[in-house]
Amino acid sequence: MTAVVAKWGNSLAIRIPRAVAEQVHVTEGTDIIFTVSGDSIIITPRKRKKYTLDELLEGMTPDNFHSEFETGNAVGNEDC
Repeated sequence: MTAVVAKWGNSLAIRIPRAVAEQVHVTEGTDIIFTVSGDSIIITPRKRKKYTLDELLEGMTPDNFHSEFETGNAVGNEDC
């Protein structure tokens, strides 16, 4: 499969064909990493780290918990 390099502002751009994007699970907004190997450009999707609940709560202590606060009466369908 081939693509053509296009100008985008002061940079260059390529379009990733849909079949390729689907194969490597790349969607709009995916962070990617560029590496160069000889005369080749390697584009790798950056994997998001999956955090456990324990990792997310690791730094929480009773001293840095925020207390609850009142936001007023419901004005829409907040209770649904």
